[in-house]
Amino acid sequence: MAATAATREAPAAETRAAFPPPSVDARPVDREAWLSAFRHVRAETERRAAPLSREDQQIQSMADASPTKWHRAHTTWFFEQFLLREHLPGYAIHDERWHYLFNSYYVAAGPRQPRIARGLITRPDAEEVAAYRRHVDRAVEVLLGQAAPAALELVLPILEIGLYHEQQHQELILTDILHAFAQNPLGATYDAGWRFPRPHARGGAVELDRAIAQVGHAGAGFSFDNEHPRHDALILPCAIDRALVTNGQWQAFMRDGGYERADLWLSDGWIAAQGEGWEAPGYWRREDAGWSVMTLAGRRPVEPDLPVTHISYYEADAYARWAGRDLPSEAEWEVAAGAGQLDDAFGLVWQWTRSAYTAYPGYRPLPGALGEYNGKFMANQFVLRGSSVATPEGHARLPYRNFFYPHQRWQFTGLRLAHQRA
Repeated sequence: MAATAATREAPAAETRAAFPPPSVDARPVDREAWLSAFRHVRAETERRAAPLSREDQQIQSMADASPTKWHRAHTTWFFEQFLLREHLPGYAIHDERWHYLFNSYYVAAGPRQPRIARGLITRPDAEEVAAYRRHVDRAVEVLLGQAAPAALELVLPILEIGLYHEQQHQELILTDILHAFAQNPLGATYDAGWRFPRPHARGGAVELDRAIAQVGHAGAGFSFDNEHPRHDALILPCAIDRALVTNGQWQAFMRDGGYERADLWLSDGWIAAQGEGWEAPGYWRREDAGWSVMTLAGRRPVEPDLPVTHISYYEADAYARWAGRDLPSEAEWEVAAGAGQLDDAFGLVWQWTRSAYTAYPGYRPLPGALGEYNGKFMANQFVLRGSSVATPEGHARLPYRNFFYPHQRWQFTGLRLAHQRA
């Protein structure tokens, strides 16, 4: 369905310059490059929203998902709250009431609309959110143009995290609307021309010897706080498959009763699978001619050679048990991917690891409200590595630590297998 002018805010192509932005430590500061990066990211959000009607942008199909309109407003609030309020003298807040609506989980920033009720925010409407984005965009451009060099020392790190934060929400725009469209009996389509990329998989496995490896962010360039500090990790002898697990391989698991055998499942996973009625990955449906899957191009036949996706940690763990294998640890994954030994490490599916999402040794959150970005979620979740088909260009990095609860599967999540060697 075509978007109206009020929901379509994509700037002209020349504003969509290359991403990522320059290093925050680069001297002299290239203001135009930062402006280009800012315009590029803001334009990409609007490009992803453009195929959606006002009604599409309003829907919240479950508590884990958010409306597209909310994503567009929240990412704008982030720049207003953490950048403009503090660093642009004389900045006029667009509407103080909206800070309650579009704060996500920053307790230090004030009260907020309950996450489960974001779809109830019918006002402001799409046109007002578009005006909000224009208001904040103009102010950020003024700030970047007029800030003194000393002020930029404080401004650029906040701007940088704001850009990567918005890219995270760009991925969520696609995964959240896919979940919503999957609930529509008419089979709504986001982009009829969308296709899942073909994998570039080789057979075999990469073998890692026993070693003490350095993992975590190193050197210059952007990183999230949960990627620090770089530290030693013990790697035991293991082998990690070069290729991702495919739909065809997953169907063999299904045919062998994988969803019916309690012995393969963690207790909580078995409860989740039974309670939710899982018999296949998310968005799969049994048809007369075989299985189909809901995609951003609508419902399509399941292709056996594509990577399996929309699986929970519980399902990935059960499959690994069925195969007599393991999931790699995040350290094993990082070492193998860093050596260029894993095919399709990036760009197809996020890959579950067996590593719990916890703090690296010596981790300290950022000061202030931005310290709530990652650190307070370090419990009861598992780490995923790589990136997916929905991840914006320039966002993926080797030490990036994604994380979700073990039952969640609305993201483009898949797996590759490993096993320990003697």
